[in-house]
Amino acid sequence: MSKTSSSFFCKNCGASSPKWLGKCPACGEWNTFIEEVIHKEKTDYKKTWKKENPDKRALKPMLIDEVEKGNEQRIAIKDKEFERVLGGGIVPGSVILIGGEPGIGKSTLMLQVALQFSNKKVLYISGEESDNQIKMRAERLPFSNKECYLFTEVSTQKIGKALQELEPDIVIIDSIQTLQSELIDSTPGSISQIKETAGDLIRFAKETGTPVFLIGHITKDGTLAGPKLLEHMVDTVLQFEGDRHHVYRILRTTKNRFGSTSEIGIYEMQNSGLREVSNPSEILISQRDETLSGVAISATIEGMRPLLIETQALVSQAVYGTPQRNSNGYDAKRLNMLLAILEKKCGLRMGMQDVFVNIAGGLRVEDPGIDLSIIAAIVSSYENVALDSKICFIGEIGLSGEIRAVNRIEQRITEAEKLGFATVYVSKFNKLPKAKNKIRIIETAKLEEFLKLLFG
Repeated sequence: MSKTSSSFFCKNCGASSPKWLGKCPACGEWNTFIEEVIHKEKTDYKKTWKKENPDKRALKPMLIDEVEKGNEQRIAIKDKEFERVLGGGIVPGSVILIGGEPGIGKSTLMLQVALQFSNKKVLYISGEESDNQIKMRAERLPFSNKECYLFTEVSTQKIGKALQELEPDIVIIDSIQTLQSELIDSTPGSISQIKETAGDLIRFAKETGTPVFLIGHITKDGTLAGPKLLEHMVDTVLQFEGDRHHVYRILRTTKNRFGSTSEIGIYEMQNSGLREVSNPSEILISQRDETLSGVAISATIEGMRPLLIETQALVSQAVYGTPQRNSNGYDAKRLNMLLAILEKKCGLRMGMQDVFVNIAGGLRVEDPGIDLSIIAAIVSSYENVALDSKICFIGEIGLSGEIRAVNRIEQRITEAEKLGFATVYVSKFNKLPKAKNKIRIIETAKLEEFLKLLFG
């Protein structure tokens, strides 16, 4: 009879210890050690994944100049948003981890990617759904791949045998928290199980050159479930974000060994799957028959992509003693700062006004470059004066009321010009090339000067 042993693992970083510790010596967190039973036994499970003709590598140290540069081509994806986020395609042998909230569309996105390949053998492994459930979702998608295989299994030993027999070109795991290794006697999703199963799949990807996609759950804090070690082991970490009450989703890169972490992909959730949004500015700006007060347009930067967004504000007399300050998609503390600047520097009595700010489209923007647009929308609602719908505002507001320069101003102005805007307000301190843009550019240095130009 095999011996059963137990060990203690840190829920935060995955560090192990033979006994319980109050404070983790690796990450410094308190009360994070949990006990897990480890039951290892002998098995005939083949641990090597190498094919018959593996690449021959030197088994001795080499000078970096002597290493031959690889000429492997990236695997192209028909989904251009996904391809952009990965840095130009899928690198052979890479391991990509995708996380997101429940119901946000992770499984739909990966099944859609699997069905878009026309000349690649794709193995979609699911530990959460049955074959019929996946088939029902696939029938809603407008894509088809005759080389897409389904396998509903959670045992890594059975998955390993299927991988050796089928030899797929791309593997998708949904999800890593559902897999279980027979070598460890603990529940699926535990730290030891995630480390063991992820280690096997990463070894498979590196030894065979097969890219592997891992779908991961997140905790209530918004971080990927499991040990932090998992994010260090994989090559790329993607975050699928969005509000389930809105139709837009953002695919964001937090780690990428083969490309930039500044790119994002934008999707629109429909009944037929996720639709790529190549020009999100036209969707995020609402179409109106007439100009309304409290609405201003700004240009922001999401990753490497400029976006035009609509900022909305509503200012009304406070009914109760303490005025309300609510913001949706914008930092509430920064809103309070802007209101204090308006009252101190511009003489607007905002202390007895309820102020509500909203970023249209359900986006959350942390770019300070939209401060000028927020100010314009607030004053527009306060004075009940509508702004011209062909004006764009770009600038950051300082505590002394100065309009500060923002980064990548040329890309923002070009995006506004491309969508037909006639005028753009920017900071005087931004260095702009002369006569490059046809759009009218108005430069201001102080908030008082800006409001005088805009409202007279």
